[in-house]
Amino acid sequence: MTTLSIDSLFLILVLLLVLSAFFSGSETALMSVNRYKLKHRVKKKDESALKVNYLLNNPEKTLGLILLLNNFVNILASAITTLIAIELYGDNGVAIAAGFLTFIILVFSEVTPKTFASHYSDKIAYKISFFFYYSLKIFNPIVKFINFFSRIILMIFGFDKKKNRHDDLSNEEIKTIIQESSNKITENYEEMVLNLLDLQKVSVENAMIPKNDIKGLDINESEENINSKLIDIKHTRLPVYSKSLNNLKGFINKKHVPGLLKENNIININQLISCLSEPYYIPEDTSLLSQLIIFKKEKKRIGCVVDEYGDIKGILTLDDILEEIVGEYNADQQKKNIIKTISRNQIEVHGSVQLREINKILSLSLSESSITTINGYILESLQEIPEVGMTFKKDNTIIEVREVNNNFVEKALITKKI
Repeated sequence: MTTLSIDSLFLILVLLLVLSAFFSGSETALMSVNRYKLKHRVKKKDESALKVNYLLNNPEKTLGLILLLNNFVNILASAITTLIAIELYGDNGVAIAAGFLTFIILVFSEVTPKTFASHYSDKIAYKISFFFYYSLKIFNPIVKFINFFSRIILMIFGFDKKKNRHDDLSNEEIKTIIQESSNKITENYEEMVLNLLDLQKVSVENAMIPKNDIKGLDINESEENINSKLIDIKHTRLPVYSKSLNNLKGFINKKHVPGLLKENNIININQLISCLSEPYYIPEDTSLLSQLIIFKKEKKRIGCVVDEYGDIKGILTLDDILEEIVGEYNADQQKKNIIKTISRNQIEVHGSVQLREINKILSLSLSESSITTINGYILESLQEIPEVGMTFKKDNTIIEVREVNNNFVEKALITKKI
């Protein structure tokens, strides 16, 4: 039936099976390549990356080429196997050949190479890109001919290739990608990126210094008090107001204070007022991400958060936003917003600690709809001024009041119910 010897047929069959394994593995490697690493290499004008990128940007042509070559060698392998079986076993060998070839192709030319390629997709994809890139140039007319009929069938089923194939990733999906890559980036970097993604969901009200905690300068005070506060000024910028913080005059920068000092360290009030920077106001519902962008655009570092009636609720600085990203680095603020870990499911906190910080640490879901601090949460839950030792259960949490000062919860023990 054939002029080729059995040995030659076996040799050709082995070669065809190897080619089949190569095409199968190549398909998996190309389709599994890391797209983010690919984009990075493309920006660097890496030659192999540019070719991989071209192949992936033309999936119809690439898949058409790989399937064309793969099916060709598989069909040819089937014919060779049939010839060998007939030579060895006669007509009864056809059934044997079909079963044998099915097993061999599945194991050695499909499952094994595809599994291997999926684990080393990046290494393989860049190395084989040259072969398929130039093969696509050679076989382009045949591939176009095949794809023409493929498109007709897809159109019958209502497929529209013009529709965007890549859905935009949501913030939560991006966070999942980062968390899945935690073994490749340090814990600190991961936390900063995740915090940055959360800025859009956090309002300025959650990060501001509350009105009751603001240390300012009332120009109606005695000269002695004003001088004392300015000489011992600890913050870079200090709010200056008249009688009430709602009557804010502006902010005095610490660097201007030495220039205002006269003999005997006496401050000239008129000169003081002339050095004030104009107040900048922020609506309470503004997100931290939006405010960060506004601060940069307006070249501001501090602003007053106001409610719907225009009353000042607190002060927000650029440092407050940065702390939301990198964590607290201000020693005074750390002392104020202290969080002491007792155990994995128990912490002791200051009353001004944000609920979302507690939720993050203990994986809780304490309601943040109307209040932002644990002190406000306790007051709202009890509907009365708490006393030391009071304990209540709510939202899968046990809260014990440990210290109260001027109707404010200084310390509370938070325990997550298991």
